[in-house]
Amino acid sequence: MQFIPNLIFIIILVGSFVYFGKNFRKIIDAINLGKPVNAFDNPLTRLGTMMKVAFGQSKMAVRPIPAILHFAVYIGFVLINLEVLEIIIDGIFGTHRVLAPLFGQSYKTMIGFFEFLALSVLIACVFFLARRNYLKIKRFWSPEMEGWPQKDANTILYLEISFMAALLTMNGADSVLQQRAAEHYTQVGSFAISGFLVVPWIENFSTTFLIIIERVLWWFHILGIFFFLNYLYYSKHLHIMFAFPNTFFSKLRPKGQFDNLAAVMQEVNLMMDPNADPYAAAPLAESEPKVFGAKDVKDLSRVQLLNAYTCTECGRCTSVCPANLTGKLLSPRKIMMNTRDRLEDIIKNKDANKGTFVDDGKSLHDSPKRVQLI
Repeated sequence: MQFIPNLIFIIILVGSFVYFGKNFRKIIDAINLGKPVNAFDNPLTRLGTMMKVAFGQSKMAVRPIPAILHFAVYIGFVLINLEVLEIIIDGIFGTHRVLAPLFGQSYKTMIGFFEFLALSVLIACVFFLARRNYLKIKRFWSPEMEGWPQKDANTILYLEISFMAALLTMNGADSVLQQRAAEHYTQVGSFAISGFLVVPWIENFSTTFLIIIERVLWWFHILGIFFFLNYLYYSKHLHIMFAFPNTFFSKLRPKGQFDNLAAVMQEVNLMMDPNADPYAAAPLAESEPKVFGAKDVKDLSRVQLLNAYTCTECGRCTSVCPANLTGKLLSPRKIMMNTRDRLEDIIKNKDANKGTFVDDGKSLHDSPKRVQLI
């Protein structure tokens, strides 16, 4: 009977990653609907861009306060997952704080640092929640943000606040149980943040009740992480995974530089050369593009489709768009959202038809709630 919780945990763990892998495969298949593009040139330059923009969060520096808070959430998300790794190991083998003997005296310091990050994430998310819903920043309340986009943004913030609060309360209960030498609780000492914020509120609770609190929050925290992992598929927070490849494959050419059509280049060269015979030039009809612009996702490149999945819906692009600033309905953010919605339609279509896409007569121009692009 003592192995049942571990067995349940393993089943949930495997099921979560299998479901995540299945959905991730759908996204990759959807991106592959786009046109192939060679974006592996200058790998060192691309790697430097990725480290600066995705890892270093360089573009966030334009707005210092949100940048600092977002960086706290980002670093907290990355490093706190080390403690999640320990929780997973404990869940599989039925141990408790299995890494404590490995790190020795530094374990308490490490968990204390994680708690500081958890508190930073919690504070940042509360600020972001207030900023979005009470300060009502204009770009968060555009027409395209009505409904699911607004709910999705708030859901993520509520989840992160809940996870961090659960982690701190769980560690606080754990500390008190250690002091009472409760069975199964490894002696590592009190932790900095939870010892200050949580322990004074719960230290008079009975040992049985503290065990219930610690175990319930342990399960809540790890099951919440599994839920969050699979919720990403439905959320704008896919950028957590795709920001790195997105910045790696970003354009290295100067901004505003376009690819020239061969046929147009030929015409220009003929016009610039007074001695050229326009009738002697070989026609380039076969190199002429069959489609101008993009009607559906297959007319976009794979990098452009990756861009749509990486969009955070922050609206900074729309807020500085010259056309949008003059009152026109052009919204770069809405273009990204429409592209991702169309990809989702195609995925659902393929799921309903056993992996084969059946023409639905739709295109990128069919979003019913879409702001006019032109």
